[in-house]
Amino acid sequence: MAVDDTQPLISHLIELRKRLLNSIICILVVFLALVYFSNDIYHLIASPLIKQLPQGASMIATDVASPFFTPIKLTMMVSVFVSAPMILYQIWAFVAPALYKHERRLLMPLLVSSSFLFYLGMAFAYFIVFPLAFGFFAKTAPIGVTIATDINNYLDFVMALFMAFGVSFEVPVAIILLCWSGVTTPAELKQKRPYVIVGAFVVGMLLTPPDVFSQTLLAIPMCILFEIGVFFARFYVGKRRSRDEEDEGSEEDTDEQPKQG
Repeated sequence: MAVDDTQPLISHLIELRKRLLNSIICILVVFLALVYFSNDIYHLIASPLIKQLPQGASMIATDVASPFFTPIKLTMMVSVFVSAPMILYQIWAFVAPALYKHERRLLMPLLVSSSFLFYLGMAFAYFIVFPLAFGFFAKTAPIGVTIATDINNYLDFVMALFMAFGVSFEVPVAIILLCWSGVTTPAELKQKRPYVIVGAFVVGMLLTPPDVFSQTLLAIPMCILFEIGVFFARFYVGKRRSRDEEDEGSEEDTDEQPKQG
C-alpha cells in the first residue's frame, strides 16, 4: 500500500522535472539567439540615460570585466523575460490536470493577461518613467558634479524598476483572483479605496529607488489598475457563486440518493 501511495508523487515529480527542463531549454535557446547582440541590447536599455547625459559625459565601467559580463548578464535577464509566456504555459500544463473545467477556463485568460500586463509595465517603465526620471536626475545634479554612471550599477537600477513596474501592473489579475476565490468582493474593495491608495505609495516606496519621483510614477498606475481590477472582478464573482451553488446542489443530490433507495 505504501508503494501505491508513492506512485502519484513520483509521477508528479517526473512531470515537474519535465516542465522545468522545458522552461530552462526555452531560456537557453533564447539566450543563445540573443547573446551575439548583447552589446546592442545593453545600448538599447541604456539609451534613455545616455540621451539625458550632458554633452561630453558618458557611462563608465569601474570593474575590469564589466564591459563583457554586464551585457551578458542583461541578455540572460532578457531571455527570462522573453521566455515568460513559455514558462507560464509550463506552469499551466502542470497545474491544469488538477483543476475543474470552469477553473481551467478562468486560468488560461489570466495567464495570458498577466503576461501582457507584465510586459506593459516594463514598457511603461522604459518609455515613460526612464526618460522623465533620468531627465530629472540629470537636471538636479549639483554644479561641478560630472554624471558618469557605472554600467553595472545602472543595470541593477533599471532591472529593479522593470521588476517593480512589471509586478505592480499585475494588480488587476490579483484582484480578480481574490474576488473569484471569495476572499473579498468588489464592494469591500471600494470601501477600502483610501487604504489602497496609501498602500500603493508604500509599495512604490519599497519597490523603487529612494526618490519620490519614481515612487509616484509607480503608485499612480497602481491606483488606476486597482480600479480596473475592481471593475472586471464583478464579472467573476457571479460565476464563482453560481459554480459553488451548482456544486452544493450536486452534493445534496448525491446525499439524498441512498436515502431514497
